[in-house]
Amino acid sequence: METTGQILLVEDNEVNRNMLTRRLERAGHTVITAPDGETALSVMREKHPAVVLMDMNLPVKDGWTACQEAKVDEAIRDIPIIALTAHAMEEDKARALAAGCTDFATKPVDFPALLTVIAAALNAHS
Repeated sequence: METTGQILLVEDNEVNRNMLTRRLERAGHTVITAPDGETALSVMREKHPAVVLMDMNLPVKDGWTACQEAKVDEAIRDIPIIALTAHAMEEDKARALAAGCTDFATKPVDFPALLTVIAAALNAHS
């Protein structure tokens, strides 16, 4: 798989962040990370990643708020954001999409399914 741009992984849990980064890099992606929603917005503005994987339960600024703010910021609103959350109910997916997320993946992460969601977001964004 060719890398088609950077993935911003927003995850406050260091173990999860490191594990996902390694797996994404092994799958051919370039990964940058942020530990919270506030930092994620700054990185999005500076680096313009091709796609964002956003944990929704974050410190400083949660993923829900960060997504809403990203979608009204002209400079970054077109960057696809995939919600990563342990909340797997249908209303949680609807909430994530309403907040501005492009798609939704649950934790624990089904990695092959996540790669499919990432590929779809990259293809739709290119």
